[in-house]
Amino acid sequence: MNRKRLQKLTDTLAKNCKHFNKFEVNCLIKLFYTLVGKSAERPGSVTGLDRNAFRNILHMTFGMTDDMIMDRVFRGFDKDNDGCVNVSEWIHGLSLFLRGSLEEKMKYCFEVFDLNGDGFISKEEMFHMLKNSLLKQPSEEDPDEGIKDLVEITLKKMDQDHDGKLSFTDYEKAVREETLLLEAFGPCLPDPKSQMEFEAQVFKEPHDLNDM
Repeated sequence: MNRKRLQKLTDTLAKNCKHFNKFEVNCLIKLFYTLVGKSAERPGSVTGLDRNAFRNILHMTFGMTDDMIMDRVFRGFDKDNDGCVNVSEWIHGLSLFLRGSLEEKMKYCFEVFDLNGDGFISKEEMFHMLKNSLLKQPSEEDPDEGIKDLVEITLKKMDQDHDGKLSFTDYEKAVREETLLLEAFGPCLPDPKSQMEFEAQVFKEPHDLNDM
């Protein structure tokens, strides 16, 4: 991409971006096109990161291992549901992913955990996610029983209106009282160490950009 187009794209995306400055947006655009690679040059192809490329980044860069959660994070980034994360979705997604406020992160995590998109996190959804994210322990007992107990304990703690499922209001109230519950059903945000390493690597000062 030539300098002029890059500058224009940077200006446009930085205008609507809450948590990154122009220099950071510029670095993230360059990284995006490096990751997308040659497919960006092909005429007629959609320029973006498909599900596999994106999951690879989540795994390699942010240490995520849970397939179901990674899939949901991909959907969270891919706002127009075209199966690809484009450059604008990449910048806006990372803005929240890396630096979002608690409010933004609560909305995002709730959407990740609400597997069928009906506005509630049901017992079944909790069961699926907890079963998926807990390490398989070899034991005599039926592991499903332990997970069912965990779902009940979680509901007791978070279900404010006692209707047997979590609305956003339930979830928000519980998380405000105890921030650790933000990722109660699986890690869908980067841990602080991965976040710092990613930012240190990508947001180098201008004279270091040749090293990338």
